[in-house]
Amino acid sequence: MIRIGILGEIGSGKSYVAKSFGYPVFNADYEVAKLYKKNKKVYKNLKKLLPQYIYRFPIDKLQITKSILANNSNLRKIIKIVHKEIRNEMRFFLKKNKHKKFVILDIPLLLENKINKKKDILVYVQSNKVDILRYLSKRKNFNPKILKKFKEIQLPLAYKRKISKFIIKNKFTKKSVKHGVTNILKIIKNERNSS
Repeated sequence: MIRIGILGEIGSGKSYVAKSFGYPVFNADYEVAKLYKKNKKVYKNLKKLLPQYIYRFPIDKLQITKSILANNSNLRKIIKIVHKEIRNEMRFFLKKNKHKKFVILDIPLLLENKINKKKDILVYVQSNKVDILRYLSKRKNFNPKILKKFKEIQLPLAYKRKISKFIIKNKFTKKSVKHGVTNILKIIKNERNSS
């Protein structure tokens, strides 16, 4: 099984690119949303740490948003609890897909939380700043302040780009992404066949 990790700026279209590979995708954002809705253990742990913000189950976006904006350390506290569960979910996902040729890891804090492995193939999604802002502003519950907090805990984009084996230029068109993905898969398959 070959693991492909998707990197890039928030709003650069990483999830769309991940899906375009046509292989099983582990989407951490989707899994986190599921935890807030269904996981009582996560709720209890968050409530214990942040009782003035997390007080109702299922946890809604508003509770999380308020706690992140209230204090700089709250985001890290939330991540610590949530990522433990995300790692478990990822282990289950990898086990389930162990016979697949490729799996795609769409995890915003892939490097920051040291979830990646040395052999992972990293793909950096590069998008135009204007396109990213346009895309983000269409998102439901988009909050620039929250975006800023997340950016503060992420590694520099220049570093992520530098360590990536491939770069996909996402112009927010199907064609631009499809072309990039097809090329990457072709190169990887050729490398495997020749080694």
